[in-house]
Amino acid sequence: MKRISALIFASLLALAVQAQKQISMEDIIGGKFHSYGISDITPMADGEHYLEKTAGYILKHSFKNTNEIDTIFNISTVKGERLSSFSSFILSPTEDIILLETDSRKIFRHSSTAEWYIFTIRNNRIEPLSKGGPQQVPMFSPDGHNIAFVRDNNIFLVKLLFGNAESQVTKDGEIGKVRNGIPDWAYEEEFGFTRAYDFSADSRMLAWIRFDESAVESYNLPFFLTHNDRNANSQQLLEYRPQQYPTSGAANSTVSVHSFDIKSSVIRDMDLKLDSTCYIPRIKFVENADNDLFIFTLNRRQNKLEVYSANPRSTVCTLTLREEDDRYLDEWVYMDTRFFGDRFIMQSERDGHRHLYLYDLNGRLIRQLTKGDFEVLELHGYDAKKDVTYYESNETGIYDCAVWKIDSKGKKTQLSPQKSGTAHASFSSDYSCFIENWSDMDSPVQTTFRNAAGKAVNGPFLSEDIIANAKEYGIVKKEHFSFQTVDGTTLYGYLLKPAGASASNPCPVILYQYSGPGSNELINEWGAGFYPGGSFETLLTQRGYAVAVVDGRGTGRRGADFKKQTYKHLGVMESQDQVAAAEYLGSQDWADAGRIAIWGWSYGGYNTLMSMSEGTPVFRCGVAVAPVTDWRYYDAPYTERFMQQPKENPEGYSDASAIERIDRLHGRLLIVHGLDDDNVFFSNTTSYIERLIEKGVDFDMQVYPGKEHSITGYSHRMHLFTRILRFFDENLK
Repeated sequence: MKRISALIFASLLALAVQAQKQISMEDIIGGKFHSYGISDITPMADGEHYLEKTAGYILKHSFKNTNEIDTIFNISTVKGERLSSFSSFILSPTEDIILLETDSRKIFRHSSTAEWYIFTIRNNRIEPLSKGGPQQVPMFSPDGHNIAFVRDNNIFLVKLLFGNAESQVTKDGEIGKVRNGIPDWAYEEEFGFTRAYDFSADSRMLAWIRFDESAVESYNLPFFLTHNDRNANSQQLLEYRPQQYPTSGAANSTVSVHSFDIKSSVIRDMDLKLDSTCYIPRIKFVENADNDLFIFTLNRRQNKLEVYSANPRSTVCTLTLREEDDRYLDEWVYMDTRFFGDRFIMQSERDGHRHLYLYDLNGRLIRQLTKGDFEVLELHGYDAKKDVTYYESNETGIYDCAVWKIDSKGKKTQLSPQKSGTAHASFSSDYSCFIENWSDMDSPVQTTFRNAAGKAVNGPFLSEDIIANAKEYGIVKKEHFSFQTVDGTTLYGYLLKPAGASASNPCPVILYQYSGPGSNELINEWGAGFYPGGSFETLLTQRGYAVAVVDGRGTGRRGADFKKQTYKHLGVMESQDQVAAAEYLGSQDWADAGRIAIWGWSYGGYNTLMSMSEGTPVFRCGVAVAPVTDWRYYDAPYTERFMQQPKENPEGYSDASAIERIDRLHGRLLIVHGLDDDNVFFSNTTSYIERLIEKGVDFDMQVYPGKEHSITGYSHRMHLFTRILRFFDENLK
């Protein structure tokens, strides 16, 4: 990375719109336009330095001048067992030991097992964390003397001061029945965590959530083996793997909370008086005299959150805080609650927008920290000594993001100086400085090191090869537009047009969308589009297509009412808005209204089906990748948050079913699915195509053996996007 002046940067971007070379699929999927900046760092306690992983190294850097201060770990010179590589690391609270992750093996989308190693910095030596088998989610105690981890659904403890002696905390864990300290599939996917245990602040107690999933529906997912998976003499092409998956209306895991006294080895059950259908999406020890454990509970409808303060020894639980909503509570209400000494910050939409609220540990509201017609997008931290809060929001524009701080008197300071675009920050531990990564739709990520006032102390830095690629391949500048639907709602979008599109030479249009609740595709950042920089969309423009993205009703950044108006009726407004977008674009003199397509992935695939069967024959064709086809097939936590249970909202489920709309399907359809999708089961697609067959509807289909929801891998992505491109060429040219 090299420093580049704003003038040179602007000049290069101006030249980037001049197409000189055709983009290939290999360029896009191979990462030629990927730009990330510096974000995956570990701040150190001194507030001046951070650690960063590179290939085979852990390096110590300065926040103030970006210089490499020291090599903390070098895989080629370390003593002890030799490692070929490591994928991540965890720094101990005392900063003298590092855990290294090796041989990681995926379980679900976010979870994995791995062989972890203990690296002692002072003697440059590594040793296995455990020799009993792969581990999950290891964690240091606050004093750095213990490491907990999970193996085979049970919690283990390694005591570093006793020769790394290993003991087993729980013994009732069993695959498919009981999980201790790790969530089940639904919790991991929809509540966003992989570790369900925590140490007390004094390092004397351990607490965890126990998941009893024995009553959860179990599905034998078919895993189709590829040639490389087969043994030379084996004819087996298919195997089945059981997975607990609670569909909407069905039984979830039964959850409970327990504590373990490390010195006495006593296990206690927290005395929570909860409905057995409640969720427990988080637990967290706080720093007070009793080492209280905060337990977050959520009713099944997900519109009432109750936070309990539990004494891990007496097991007494006291209600501290209740948060309710007439419709539903978003997951960030509990996911992003942060504790700072004797205070915590929770986020809420109670005034119509996502804002920050400061509480004491008794649940007493101290004050609302942020107010206004904007959305807080991320909480970075709270400096208790100065009573200053650091956060990101879209105060500069709906689809922008800037870094801010606000003091106890409500005085706000924008720390990222750009007037538009998206800025993300990685703060030092004492908030004295931060690394800013900024981009917009037409500008790759540039990294700047800033002080507490937001003043640049080093940078900006930019990967010059991304600028050069944008220039060479002519990444198309996005045009912003807006229009009104028939009910008066203003919708926003961006557009890429091919050279030469005009009234005398109208071009076909492709709509790309996701459309899920609270989501956004219209973010003003380099990552806008399916691939960074809109590179796939630029390829389409080079082949004569216009490409547009519109965020319809139900999407985020425009307040709670705009987002939650789709409640209990998913897919209805979203599909109406994509139809309206197609009609608006088709009315432009440069567009061919008879050649408009739509495509999307996951929820976007679902809304592709819903939009093509909305009843208005505006789409000539569409591509639905990994779509939900009926919400009765999808998982309970996600579906019921927005739809309630099927028995509570039968009409809403019928209206939201793409299968029940097939009679109105218009246009040629390509449906794509990975056969090993453990998120949106392949049965969604088989149920849909069975109805198509019954109705005599012709369609195209592409399946990917051995591939999950994201259909990852270079060769598979190459095949998939080449297939999508060919489909558009066959139906729109």
